[in-house]
Amino acid sequence: MPIYKMDGKKEGRQRYRVRINYQDSLGKAKQIDRIAHGLEEAKLLEAELKRSIKEETANKNLTVRQLFEEYIRFKKYEVRETSLDKTKRVLEYHVLPTLEGTKIQKLTVPVLQKWKLIMEEKNLALTTRQNAFGEFRALLGYAVKMEYLPQNPLTKVGNFKSTTMLKEEIGFYTAEEFRSFIQAARQCAQEREDRQDMSEWHYYMFFMIAFYTGLRKGEIHGLQWDDIDGKYISVRRSVAQKLQGGDRITPPKNKSSIRTLQLPQPLMVALDEHKERCKRLDGFSNYLKICGGQSPLRDSTIQKRNVKYSVLAKQNTLRIHDFRHSHASLLANEGINIQEIARRLGHSKIEITWNTYAHLYPREEERAIQVLDKIV
Repeated sequence: MPIYKMDGKKEGRQRYRVRINYQDSLGKAKQIDRIAHGLEEAKLLEAELKRSIKEETANKNLTVRQLFEEYIRFKKYEVRETSLDKTKRVLEYHVLPTLEGTKIQKLTVPVLQKWKLIMEEKNLALTTRQNAFGEFRALLGYAVKMEYLPQNPLTKVGNFKSTTMLKEEIGFYTAEEFRSFIQAARQCAQEREDRQDMSEWHYYMFFMIAFYTGLRKGEIHGLQWDDIDGKYISVRRSVAQKLQGGDRITPPKNKSSIRTLQLPQPLMVALDEHKERCKRLDGFSNYLKICGGQSPLRDSTIQKRNVKYSVLAKQNTLRIHDFRHSHASLLANEGINIQEIARRLGHSKIEITWNTYAHLYPREEERAIQVLDKIV
């Protein structure tokens, strides 16, 4: 019997010991001892302890699928919708098919090594495998936080590595290469305008903004005419196009991404010209999108224009994100302080900027050698 009568009383109520023996989720024998006064209080305490143990055991016997569902509900209130969507897609595609029915307590090193082997055999890109590992590690980190697991078993396994694959070089246009690219874009826009079609100018402006500000694609989609105040442009929102249910307006990626940038002269001139063209159309408003008008340009069409302009300019075709790299690379090569580049890019930590662009400071190396050469 788990309730034992003991010697002694308190305020006239008999003293009882409530003792519960049970096995934890790892099969180890455990015991809980508590003191209660009065038989009614002892029975209530016994029921509460049994309920607590049952709940604890149930939580620690979650399957990976059950943990995933709880994690997604929790994460929904902590991250942007685009980030949540990415997490769901990665885990659903790369983790759940193999492990969804596995109890989280059974995620031993051999089990996780087998998962890694399955991932390796899919012949996926290294970055894809590493992203899957990162999301899986965060999922199990949540289990540790909730005390479902004593520690994260993935830390013993380690992330995916490759001894044969060099770090991918970032792509970017030099100032001269971009001039060639944007001239091709401008020529296409002028030819379309001659046929009474103004739509091509929106694509021209998209690439102008991308190169001269380093804004993310979604941030450019979110720009409205009322975001411009004289020589400055404010980044206040982002637009995601790959979410279920259509476009979604969200805050920028992080707190540092909400920023105001001074506009360089070439971009100011282009924006002024573009605004005058847009004003000639019916229904103009300062709340319209700078690139697209009533609605943002489509990502797929932007990429088609990117290919078209680069071919006409006889330049390599970059990824859309590489125009952001081009902006940062140009400033880095001119010796602009890394902290200012981080601010312009809206990075949450300067380490992100440094790790990406530190190698683009050749002039600093030259200056260092010049200083050392003078020492005799």
